[in-house]
Amino acid sequence: MESGFVQQLTLIIVAAAAFAVAARRRRLPTIVAYLAAGLLLGPATGWVEATPSLETFSEAGIVLLLFLVGLELSLDKIKGLGTAVLWAGVIQVGATAVAGFLISLLLGMGLKESLFLAMAVIFSSTVVVVKLLEEKHQLDHLHGRIAVGILLLQDLVVIALLTLTKTFEPGVPLSLGTLGWNVLKALGAMGALLAATMATARYVLPRPFAWAARSPATLLIWSLCWCFFVVVAAHWLHLSPESGAFLAGLALAQLPYNHDLRRRVHPLMNFFIAVFFVALGLRMPIAEAAGQWWPALVLTLFVLGGKFLIVAFSLARLRFSERTSFLTALSLTQISEFSFILAASAMASGWVGADMLSLVGLVGLASIALSSSAIVFQEPLYVAALKRGWLRFLRAAKHDPERPHGHVLHQHIIVVGMNTLGRDIARRLHARGETVLAIDTDPRKLADLPCETCLGNADYLSVLGDAGLESARLLVSALRIEPANDLLAYRCRQFNIPAAIQVVDLSVVDNLLEMDVRYMMIPKIDGMKLQNRVLQEDGFLPG
Repeated sequence: MESGFVQQLTLIIVAAAAFAVAARRRRLPTIVAYLAAGLLLGPATGWVEATPSLETFSEAGIVLLLFLVGLELSLDKIKGLGTAVLWAGVIQVGATAVAGFLISLLLGMGLKESLFLAMAVIFSSTVVVVKLLEEKHQLDHLHGRIAVGILLLQDLVVIALLTLTKTFEPGVPLSLGTLGWNVLKALGAMGALLAATMATARYVLPRPFAWAARSPATLLIWSLCWCFFVVVAAHWLHLSPESGAFLAGLALAQLPYNHDLRRRVHPLMNFFIAVFFVALGLRMPIAEAAGQWWPALVLTLFVLGGKFLIVAFSLARLRFSERTSFLTALSLTQISEFSFILAASAMASGWVGADMLSLVGLVGLASIALSSSAIVFQEPLYVAALKRGWLRFLRAAKHDPERPHGHVLHQHIIVVGMNTLGRDIARRLHARGETVLAIDTDPRKLADLPCETCLGNADYLSVLGDAGLESARLLVSALRIEPANDLLAYRCRQFNIPAAIQVVDLSVVDNLLEMDVRYMMIPKIDGMKLQNRVLQEDGFLPG
C-alpha cells in the first residue's frame, strides 16, 4: 500500500462529507457532491492523487453497488407491469442509443467514441431516482413503479456492456468481426454464470441462508462472502467483477431475506461509493474538460429533452395517461452513475481516452443536478406544462389502465417482537379479523404465523417504512429491550401512531408517558390483576 494512503483517504472522506452536507442543503444528489469534491482535491488543488491503492479501494464500492442493484431485481417490483415496462424499456434503450450515436457522429466523434457515448447516455441513475422518489413517497405510485422497472431493465443492459468493455484489448483496432466475437463470448460467459448462480440460489442457498438469517450479522457476512465468491468466478470466466457482483445480488434477490440484506449492505455500500466517485473526480482532467463544453452542452440537452420525449411518447403509446407519462419521463432525464463506471472501464481497457471521461463527467454533473431539481418540483412543472398545452402532442389516454398494484397495507396493526407474547398477540388480533404485520429478525419465528410478516430489525426506519408505519392504526411492541422500545415509542409519536409497549422495568414508565405511549403492558402488574381475578372467581378473595 502506498505511503500516505490513510491521509489521502482521510481527505477524501472529509471532503465527501462536507460537499454532501452542502448538496443536501441545495437538495442536490450526493453523487454530484462527490464528483465536485474529487475535482477540488485532484485537478484543482493537487492535494490527492489517484493511486493504485485508491483505485482498488474504490472498485470495492462498485462491486457492492452492483450487488445491491442485483438485490433490487425482484419480480415483485414490476408485478402487473411486466409487459409495459419491457416495451417502454426496450423502446427507450433502442431509441436513445440510436439518437445518441447519430448526435455524436454529427459532433465529429469517431466510431468508437460515438458508440461509447451512445452507451453512456442510455442509462438513468438508479441511485438518484430511487432516492428522490423514496423521499417523495412515490415509489409505490404508478409512475414510480414504471420508472423503477425501466431502471431495472437498464441495469441488465449496463451489466452486459460492462462485460463487453472488459473484452477489448488496448491497441487492437475495432472491427465488426471483433465486436461480434466479443459480444458472443461475453454473452456466453454471462449466460453460464447466470445459470450457475440461479441454480445455486434455488437448490443450495435457501437452507444455509435460512440458518444464517437467525443472526443479522451472520446474514450480512454470508451475503458478502457469496458476493465475492461469484466475483471470483466471474474473474475466472474473464468477466468483469461488476457482472459477478450483480449476478450474486440477483440470485439472493429470489430469497425471502433480500429486504433485510439491502438494508444491511446499504450503509457499507454508501461509504465505498463516496470513495469511488471522489476518486473518479480526481481523474477528470480540467484542461481537457474545458474544451468539451460544446459537445457536453449538446449531449446534456439531449439527455434532458430527448430522453424525456422518448420515454413520454412510448408510455403514451402504451395507453398511459399524460400525468403518468410526464412524471415517469421526467424521472429518467439524467445519465447514470453506471455511465461513469462504464467510462472508467472503457478508459482502463484503452477503448477511449481521458477526454471521453471528462465529457461524460460534464454531462453527468449537469444532467443529474438539473434532473434532480426537476423531480423535486415535478408537480408545478406538470401543472405548467398542462396549462400551456405542451403535452397535447403525446395524445395520451385520459386515464391510466387498470393494473395490479400489489398488496398495500393500510390501517393495519404492527406487532414487533415474536416472542411468546408477541406471537400470541399477533395470532389473537388476526383471529379477530384485524390486518396484522409481524416483525422479527428471526425467520423461524415468522414462519408459521397466519398474518403478514416482515423480516428485519425494527430499529431501522427503513424497516418501519416497509411495514407501512405511516398508514398503520397501531404499533404493539412485545420486545423486552428498553432502548428499542424507546425508539419505537419515539417513531410512533413522530408519525402520530398509537403505541402499546411492553414494560419490564417500571423505572422507564415516565419516559414512555412523555412520548405519548397509549398503553403499557406491564407483566408483573397484569399478572397480579389476572391472579386476583382468578382468586375472586374461585371465591378465595372477596369480589
